Amino acid sequence: MKKISFLVLASLLFTGCASVKMESQESADRAKQFVAPSQGQAGLYIYRDSGIGRALKKEVRVDGNCVGTTAPDVFFFTEVQGNKEHVISTESEFSPNTLKLYSEAGKNYFVRQYIKMGVFAGGADLELIPEAKGKEAVAKLGMATPGTCSGK
Repeated sequence: MKKISFLVLASLLFTGCASVKMESQESADRAKQFVAPSQGQAGLYIYRDSGIGRALKKEVRVDGNCVGTTAPDVFFFTEVQGNKEHVISTESEFSPNTLKLYSEAGKNYFVRQYIKMGVFAGGADLELIPEAKGKEAVAKLGMATPGTCSGK
């Protein structure tokens, strides 16, 4: 019985497809030009391109503020204060997983959210990606509407 329950849970994690509200194609195309951020700011692209956990939505926050809820094949773009450390967090199975990023003003950064198997449900984690690889990944994704998180 335990094996069957595990298989059912695992199959749910790997099937289906979550969706979130999306920005217009025009807005996405503008963000994909990867222009330099505003003066004193750093650009932050947070994206999810993994095929694992397609039925899951996961929140992302920067310094405790909601960026939005991810689904497969989406990205967010936001600007953060440059020359400062920021904490990017994503909800996971038991507690948020975080990534600390010191952002230099005038630069763009790419953070990939990925889904990993948990004990009871899929969790999420974050990793900093080199700029060239991040641009390549974001170019293939749709832009999600920011600011939708539950709770805080």
